[in-house]
Amino acid sequence: MKAKKSYGQHFLNNEQLAARIADSLSLAGQAYDRVIEVGPGQGMLTQFLLGKSYELLVVEADRDMVLYLNKHFPELKDKIVSGDFLKMPLPELMHEQPFGLIGNFPYNISSQIIFKMLKHRQYIPEMVGMFQKEVAERVVAGPGSKTYGVISVLLQAFYEGEYLFTVDNSNFTPPPKVQSAVIRLIRKEQQEL
Repeated sequence: MKAKKSYGQHFLNNEQLAARIADSLSLAGQAYDRVIEVGPGQGMLTQFLLGKSYELLVVEADRDMVLYLNKHFPELKDKIVSGDFLKMPLPELMHEQPFGLIGNFPYNISSQIIFKMLKHRQYIPEMVGMFQKEVAERVVAGPGSKTYGVISVLLQAFYEGEYLFTVDNSNFTPPPKVQSAVIRLIRKEQQEL
């Protein structure tokens, strides 16, 4: 199945990397037992999230990918939500319960995903995500660094950020024109705003 530019799709093609990303969820001290994967695409990451100790829900905007997931992952029956993650009423979708967030986020909406996470931070104790490397660096940048800015300040008021690893563009089909990185955000007990 071909990636669609309109959805900003770049499919992860490295199983070891997908397993490493899936294993990066710490469950934030068991603060939640539900996880939303945003933009599962062909399910490369999904296959390593299934069968874990949490309930998995996947949100996919591309209807062709929803059909693909239904066909190739029958265990996801009733766990696939078709639609735009940015328009989803997350608290209602997750029954007002806390949940983790994970995904190889489409780079064209990664900032909006971060702002949506901040809006619903009381429900989201942890997020593990693949971002364009420059965005990932900005998110976790410390005061005084060149990349420290508004998004750094906002996120770090509520979350501890950790840059986990860089991902070369050869690990995607089609390869993006930029490098990628995986970060983990864990909500702070004492929030700073």
